[in-house]
Amino acid sequence: LSIERVLASLDVFSKIYKVKHDILIVNTHELLIVSLLNRILFGGRIIYDIRENYFRNILHTKAFPKWIRSILALWVRAKEKLTAPFFDWFLLAESGYEKEFNFTGKRVTILENKPRVSASFKREIGHEKIRLFFSGTLAESTGVFQAIELAKDLHQIDPNISLQIAGYAAEMETYQRIKMQILQYDFMTLIGGNQLVPHDEIMNALQHVDFGLITYPPSPHIQNSMPTKLFEYVATKLPILLQNHSPWVEFCHPFQAAIILEKDLTPAELLSKMKSTVFYPNTKELAQVSWISEETKLLETVAKL
Repeated sequence: LSIERVLASLDVFSKIYKVKHDILIVNTHELLIVSLLNRILFGGRIIYDIRENYFRNILHTKAFPKWIRSILALWVRAKEKLTAPFFDWFLLAESGYEKEFNFTGKRVTILENKPRVSASFKREIGHEKIRLFFSGTLAESTGVFQAIELAKDLHQIDPNISLQIAGYAAEMETYQRIKMQILQYDFMTLIGGNQLVPHDEIMNALQHVDFGLITYPPSPHIQNSMPTKLFEYVATKLPILLQNHSPWVEFCHPFQAAIILEKDLTPAELLSKMKSTVFYPNTKELAQVSWISEETKLLETVAKL
């Protein structure tokens, strides 16, 4: 909540006026009014790239103070519905979002957050240490503290366990909590934290780790979402320690990509599975989790407009 967020919209308005675009792809609700105003004044086609269900995110996470969450969430949904008739097309980052949005009509292309993996990408395997990896947004709602607790439990059994966290914490309180944990335990490291981490650094880190952690606490805002890092981990053949959320479990099953973190699974049993399970025995289908499968859809959508 800051005046800088309002000023950022005005700054973008001045930039797109100078560019005089043919097609403008807007990827946050905060620019809906700006893009609509620009279209009315100067023309051009506009696409709303819906990367998150902002209504649910605001309502069910701690990103904003509790007293204002409902007001903000309703304001965002009102903007989306009122401006929707003026948009030429919608991009949805999740196939599940078709169930959550009723204002897009049939003007929709599903464009999932799949990574482009370099041909030179190669993971290090066959060493004694077991390096755990947690990447992406660092927040209570994304499960970073569950990941830390899991790493601590496993490290107690096997000192070869380590944890690397890579991502950005928008809330200073969250960053400080993570930092305190890192200082207490020498088997944990942090990339970023109080600053954004370039995607190239994430992809580079994926070459040097052994298990990716996906440990979101259950919440309505992730019900139909597919974490970007789930695509990244599978596309790079990284074994996953995965919370028991049915859509994610079903996605991983064909690749034998994950160990499911069942409630009754003890740290010792989990460690045993980590050391004995064979992951990704058949990699023929991995092309479907890379950006190659999405690129054509984006180009076709732009060409159509």
